[in-house]
Amino acid sequence: MMRTLSLRLTLVACAIFMFASAAAAQQALSSPRETLSFNEGWRFQKDDPPGAEGRLAYEKIKESVKRTGVEFAASGSPKPSGADESLGAEVAYTRRDYDDSRWRQLNLPHDWGIEGPFKQEYPGETGKLPWWGVGWYRKHFEVPARDKGKRLFLSFDGAMSYATVWVNGRFVGGWPYGYASFQLDLTPFVEYDRENVVAVRLDNPPDSSRWYPGGGIYRNVWLVKTAPVHVAHWGTYVTTRQVTRESAHVDVRVILDNDADSGEVVKVSTRLYEVGPDGRRLGRPLVSTVPTPVTTRRGESVAHHDGASVLRPKLWSPQSPNLYAAETVVESNGKVLDVYETVFGIRTVEFDAARGLLVNGEPVEIKGVCDHHDLGALGTAINKRALERQLEILKEMGVNAVRTSHNPPAPELLDLADRMGLLVMDEAFDAWRRGKKKNDYHLLFDDWHEKDLRAFVRRDRNHPSVILWSTGNEIGEQRSPEGHKVSAELSRIVREEDPTRPVTAGANYTEAGYNGFQQTVDVFGYNYKPQEYGKFREKNPAIPLFASETASTVSSRGEYFFPVEEDKDKGKADFQVSSYDLYAPRWAT
Repeated sequence: MMRTLSLRLTLVACAIFMFASAAAAQQALSSPRETLSFNEGWRFQKDDPPGAEGRLAYEKIKESVKRTGVEFAASGSPKPSGADESLGAEVAYTRRDYDDSRWRQLNLPHDWGIEGPFKQEYPGETGKLPWWGVGWYRKHFEVPARDKGKRLFLSFDGAMSYATVWVNGRFVGGWPYGYASFQLDLTPFVEYDRENVVAVRLDNPPDSSRWYPGGGIYRNVWLVKTAPVHVAHWGTYVTTRQVTRESAHVDVRVILDNDADSGEVVKVSTRLYEVGPDGRRLGRPLVSTVPTPVTTRRGESVAHHDGASVLRPKLWSPQSPNLYAAETVVESNGKVLDVYETVFGIRTVEFDAARGLLVNGEPVEIKGVCDHHDLGALGTAINKRALERQLEILKEMGVNAVRTSHNPPAPELLDLADRMGLLVMDEAFDAWRRGKKKNDYHLLFDDWHEKDLRAFVRRDRNHPSVILWSTGNEIGEQRSPEGHKVSAELSRIVREEDPTRPVTAGANYTEAGYNGFQQTVDVFGYNYKPQEYGKFREKNPAIPLFASETASTVSSRGEYFFPVEEDKDKGKADFQVSSYDLYAPRWAT
């Protein structure tokens, strides 16, 4: 555990622009890797087919679904052995020959909840929109014969929730957490030069969230094609050390997957580039490493370490969000097997109990917001320009930091934060074993927290904007010794995946700052406890402290009630809150 007065981080890699990166179009080398949008031409239908209601409920099929993501279960775990392909074969919507011509046609991303109707009678605090229920998506697609011998993967940036996937009537896998990104191997299931059908079932339970989660395949979906020997999913980890104004050493850790029929010796090299504000690489490589032989074995993954120094590095900071790209090249007998690009930044971050946050040795005052993943009246379906507009408005207000309240964000948010110079507190969960809603994450915690947390960190750890990992928000376990063990375990998992950044959590109980919970994290965050700052500092002089949530201000834009009330508990009527910025929940300012 990090327990020094100063917590020093030196890394920051940044966004893997695998998906639709402008820089990827500039690759000088021809590579078998293709990343194609899989968003167009879907068909959609609500509810299960008659007679199949409840047959695919998660509790009935979870042993099969849990086989997905075994590679995230622990360090060194074997790759998945495969799902029960016959699962759901009796349900008509999974079958390739099912006639879906009458289903609604649409393109992804899609949020069925925002389509309404809006009703004040709907329960809960989640938008008064019908986001819950079962929904099915089907897509017909072809794979050309020239792709035989390649590996084919389907990557979901997010699907809300309890996603289960079939191809040509055979069960491929699933992922329950609606905010998680995940990838499935389609190779054993597709047929070439003929029509294939992918079917996705989502089951969005009511009472699963304290805010509007949306419903549907609400983030982007990608079809990824690679050679049998290739860089693994989220398979690079870029860190920087010995960072000065004169030079910085860039370490690149690469995980190679061998899905070929035999072992193979390949050569791996790295080229480093500057990246411009538009995401395009600038000019020739700054430095290239010598290709190094790496022995891969059939069906296994192997790690390779590479690195080089950058002279006079342009450091990433909120004021100057400079970026670089590491291009990983995998070759065999003079043939390029894979080219994989990772965009990153060079900077140092230090949380000091006395001096606060230092970026590249300079103090930075965090002026942040807790930002939920929806896009207001647009719903949760990701729209990059709408997300960029949100961040532009926040920056105009003086914001320099975003907390992803209270779940993993869309990958696009971190790409934008890297480019726009916003600091990010990246948050994983709103609940652990103790639930807040009847059907929230506590139902998944025991089976999925390690997979979800490792996948979350691996996806996001190359982003220079990310300065804090948060394992949870206002979790009930703050008050018990057993809960403290859970917190310590989550922190251990995060540190195994990324030892360069501190772990935190949003604590809303006063005693969490003194009862031992504060010792399970590296940086302590208080929600709505400004009166505790002095005491916390006195009792915990070595632990950096920040305000993880402070204001909780609420208002309805354009609504003004008269007479104007000064009491913060007033000014509310007909599901609206007067917009005079005088009103707040009882716990807030």
